Amino acid sequence: MRILLINPNTSRAMTAKIAEAARGVAGPDVLIDAVCPANGAAAIESHTDEIAAAAAVIEAITADLARVDPADAYVIACFGDPGLDAARELVEAPVVGIAEAAMHLAAVSGRHFGVVTTLSRTLGRAHDLVARYGMERACVSLAATGIPVLDLEDTGSEAVSLIERHGVEAAAGGADVIVLGCAGMADLCTELTARIGVPVVDGVAAAVGMASGMVRMGLGTSKRDEYATPARAFVAGRGTVADAGAGAPGAGVASNEGFGAESAVRGVDFPPHGADVAPNADVRVAGSAASTPPPQASDATVFA
Repeated sequence: MRILLINPNTSRAMTAKIAEAARGVAGPDVLIDAVCPANGAAAIESHTDEIAAAAAVIEAITADLARVDPADAYVIACFGDPGLDAARELVEAPVVGIAEAAMHLAAVSGRHFGVVTTLSRTLGRAHDLVARYGMERACVSLAATGIPVLDLEDTGSEAVSLIERHGVEAAAGGADVIVLGCAGMADLCTELTARIGVPVVDGVAAAVGMASGMVRMGLGTSKRDEYATPARAFVAGRGTVADAGAGAPGAGVASNEGFGAESAVRGVDFPPHGADVAPNADVRVAGSAASTPPPQASDATVFA
């Protein structure tokens, strides 16, 4: 089973961290491929960023469908679940957003949950998603830490302490479970559970578990009516993708032109939105002379 994990911001460091968290919960037969756009929104912190993120999600899936072995499921690793409905139009495979998965799992883990997220300007979107997913009774609080998304690339003690403080306040206010409202918090779940004293749900892990479970059940995306294949093919700016690959956790991140040389996406480059983070020392560029093709399930290390 192969799951394509899409981080719709351009941070390669965050993509590698999210991929490691996903591989930590994936079953022994699950291959995680993690990608992010090389151009677009550096962080998803506004409605404008979300439009770029949604386009990046659709481009990544469109390129994946051009492969001989498209993914068995797709995970959108951004708490705003950008492009979720459009992505479901493109495939019959499961498509899971991390906010949707985290809220549903939290509602099973406890009667009430609270969300702890990044900037206050994202609370409106979180509130909208709570309503969309039918969680108005289950969600008892939404709290913003004020931590910018990219600051979570290096989760020092200050960031962890801020998230912990808001989580403790949410628990004191009646939350049985805490939902982490950013994919960049994925590596903090275990530590925060111990600190806060109630279960803490990371949406990346929740979405990978839900997506892999759906594949095993033979449950995909309904093609009746709303999520039927759209009549017109998606055409957008041509971007590039950074690929965390299917190697060991923390493996190098690669960049593929147009989400892969065989992508059917056409157009002009997305304008860059802010500077990308400094690349990891082992970043490589796929499509160059020194690049290698993405590993396949048959020849890649499998993660449990």
